[in-house]
Amino acid sequence: MKYGFIAVAGSPPEMVELAVETEAHGWDGFFTFDGGGFDPWSLLAAAAMRTERVTLGAMIFALSRRRPWNVVNQATTVDHLSNGRLVIPVGLGAIDTPPYARVRPEATDRRERAERLDEALEIMVRAWTGEPFSFPGKHYQVDGMQVQPRPVQRPRIPIWAVGAWPHERSLDRAARWDGIIPYDMTSRDPDEPIAAARVREIRDWMSARREDAAPFDVVLEGITDGDDPAAIRERIGPLAEAGATWWIESRWIEGETPESLRRRIRQGPPKP
Repeated sequence: MKYGFIAVAGSPPEMVELAVETEAHGWDGFFTFDGGGFDPWSLLAAAAMRTERVTLGAMIFALSRRRPWNVVNQATTVDHLSNGRLVIPVGLGAIDTPPYARVRPEATDRRERAERLDEALEIMVRAWTGEPFSFPGKHYQVDGMQVQPRPVQRPRIPIWAVGAWPHERSLDRAARWDGIIPYDMTSRDPDEPIAAARVREIRDWMSARREDAAPFDVVLEGITDGDDPAAIRERIGPLAEAGATWWIESRWIEGETPESLRRRIRQGPPKP
């Protein structure tokens, strides 16, 4: 299993310093977030210049709010700056949080946001081939577009997609890409930590539905107590055994500061 950390608080310089700390203290990934505030692409570009090893990304990119051809250029830039360390987690995105709850026009219908997400992903992967292409979509149209240079990563930059269990349309989307960020919609609280048995069930479902046998990631989010190794073993060990490949420390707690995040980073990843 690999371990990442989300910088949920701080100024841009402070967040970039947290990226440096994650690399120095044995974490495998550094993530920012796409939810208002500071631009994630700018933060990732800065982090790429200050790190050498960690995977970079944002949890999560709501592509229905972004022009896919702009994302192609932004992602390719960070991919080159990091020498191929970018991953792109994607989902529909929340619509009830500032600033998006107060702006129009903004796609709010779930079906439309899903359509825009799927079209954006198709445009992105076609653009990253470096060859001319056209795309006559419902929401986006491209006529003879060609993008150079290509990303460092081949065949393209990896994509993780949110998958809502047991909704097949959402899961099918994740199965087409390189990883799933699963949410258990059968739980009373989908934000509660996902159970190891459910992780195994989701991984088996994905393995059966994917068109090829290429490895794929199962990406979990949550909070661990760096002061309690026994609790970490009890929590993370079964998830790793069930097939989870990434744990992203996601400390969305009121009152978190760069200092409190730095303390948890310095305790190291929650290896069981």
